[in-house]
Amino acid sequence: MADFLQVSTATATREQAVELARSVVSERLAAGAQIVGPVISAFWHDGEFGTGEEWQLLLKTTRVRYPQLEAHLLEQHPWRNPELAAVPIEAGSKGCLEWIAASTQPVE
Repeated sequence: MADFLQVSTATATREQAVELARSVVSERLAAGAQIVGPVISAFWHDGEFGTGEEWQLLLKTTRVRYPQLEAHLLEQHPWRNPELAAVPIEAGSKGCLEWIAASTQPVE
């Protein structure tokens, strides 16, 4: 089982993405965040097909911190039911993985 995860979500605006990134990184729920966008999404929502412009967030965290990261994102996200997906980081440079582990330690 991988100890590190990359978590993705998206927002409608750049400002919303930046605010979510700032909040999760400052709370040490993610070591870092990348914001990509705008991207075009195609999706089913409430039984209807749609497309829209979104800003994607890619967050690096640990499996241990994921439950708190998920709870924070669900509470702070501007959407009622945002997409949250976590995929394991199967391999990475030693320095990068050490950075993720160190940067997501809770402050006491």
